[in-house]
Amino acid sequence: MTIATETHFEVIVIGAGVAGIYQMKRLKDMGVKATVLEACGDLGGTWYNNRYPGARFDSESYTYGYSFSQEVLDEWHWKEKFSPQSENLDYLNFVADKFDLRPYMQFNCKVTAAHFDETDDLWKLTLNDGRALTCRFVIMALGLLSTPTLPRIEGMKDFKGPSFHTFHWPHEPVELKDKKVAVIGTGATAIQLIAEIADKVGELNVFQRRPNWSAPLNNSPISAAEMDDIRARYDEIFATCARTPGSFEHEPDRRGFYELSREERVKLWDRLYDEPGFGIWLANFREIFTDEKANEEFSEYIADRIRGRVNDPVTAEKLIPRDHGFGIQRVPLETQYFEAYNRDNVRLIDISETPIDRVTETGIRTSAEDFDADIIVYATGFDAITGAFDHIDIRGLGGETLRDKWRDGPSTFLGILIHGFPNLLMPTGPQSGSASTNYPRGIENGVNWSTDLLDYSWQRGFTRLEATQEAETSWTETVTKMYAIMLMRKAKSWFTGYNSNVEGHEEGSIRYFVYNGGTPRYVASINEVAGNDYEGINFSVAGHPGQDGAAEPDRHLAG
Repeated sequence: MTIATETHFEVIVIGAGVAGIYQMKRLKDMGVKATVLEACGDLGGTWYNNRYPGARFDSESYTYGYSFSQEVLDEWHWKEKFSPQSENLDYLNFVADKFDLRPYMQFNCKVTAAHFDETDDLWKLTLNDGRALTCRFVIMALGLLSTPTLPRIEGMKDFKGPSFHTFHWPHEPVELKDKKVAVIGTGATAIQLIAEIADKVGELNVFQRRPNWSAPLNNSPISAAEMDDIRARYDEIFATCARTPGSFEHEPDRRGFYELSREERVKLWDRLYDEPGFGIWLANFREIFTDEKANEEFSEYIADRIRGRVNDPVTAEKLIPRDHGFGIQRVPLETQYFEAYNRDNVRLIDISETPIDRVTETGIRTSAEDFDADIIVYATGFDAITGAFDHIDIRGLGGETLRDKWRDGPSTFLGILIHGFPNLLMPTGPQSGSASTNYPRGIENGVNWSTDLLDYSWQRGFTRLEATQEAETSWTETVTKMYAIMLMRKAKSWFTGYNSNVEGHEEGSIRYFVYNGGTPRYVASINEVAGNDYEGINFSVAGHPGQDGAAEPDRHLAG
């Protein structure tokens, strides 16, 4: 019997991205009968789908990779400090093949529904190919940014040329030479894309609704000698990631913002601006996240750096955000992005001044003029964090849908469990310690904790585990209160659930998606729960709520 003909598993993992790959590794090592269902044609998640030019890490490569295997750390050579999409996908395939995980993965398997059977404590899954599967536990390894959103513009289907969201950039080469390309959006993805293709296209028109702050990536190759040094320091590198709020190598400057003179502050900023990665954001003064006056001063410093890089003063001002300060939402990193607007073939169209009226057969029409295009690229973001959950019909106790429960925003226990939805785990769910950190570091924490919880349940013969309402309420209140001290609460970003392309996620409401306490505090919280026999979680046996110990069907792999 092949895995594709099996109909029952102890655990089904949904998603074969960075989280799903590691989760399957842990389950395989334990001999658990499990499979991974992936909607796409192969593994990789973000790095399988996002093939637009310029797609790459904004985390240092060697801090992004898995830490669980010394063999992988010894054998893999990162070629760039911030690795590109193609290499990242190669890496994930390398890991999956090394540990023989592919036989447990099923591709082109989209889960359309997941309903909990209260009588037997089983999840019943419906797939797009018509199959129905059952399992004791479902693990949602859904990407935080895996559900792209298109804008609501009239006439999008009328355009005669190629058009696509950056998430769906074609896997085959796209001919850009001498083409007129229109890019709608100037968020993180667009910033990478625009900088990469500006010198490769005939004409590039960028349609911007709101500018985003951005700072230099400062990427560089990693030589063999440098890689040897990194390998020798992996323990130190991961220890640093574990103690920093964002799980990066960049530690915040512990000096007080107002303890230093303006000249001393600028000296730090000049150094950080020229260094690689998120240092300009995360190795900065802590006050830039919480103090409006400090943030305003630093934002003006970044604005001056932008003005110094863009030749046309009018264009420069249009590229400087006015509705939020630097660093109160995740900061896009760029390579020569601002210089792209110095090129004669690149034009910035401010659609806050001249809105897009419609897409035409030949391009884009604003209130001021028509723009011809051979290709239209929608860099218009994602239905972040909860979007992938909303696209599955998930029903828990009493038939309650998760979509309805989270209509006004998610509520969870530790970002991993949901009251009313037993045996459903989210190692990187909303309100967990992953969304606001170096993602794979959060993934390993979440997967390890979730796997230990399952093992605890298995060892005691339980068939159901569920967060209590009190535990969920308390955790959600903790997450909510953390927003009150952070300037991010004022940002129109996916950290606060804003997306004008998603009904109900427009301006005027805030969704508490992100745990803002930092990695060390989050890990301490989940470890405290585990150390107290998983306080806040109810365990039971099918047909005998609250009772301990019971025989159940073999949960191990066949053979």
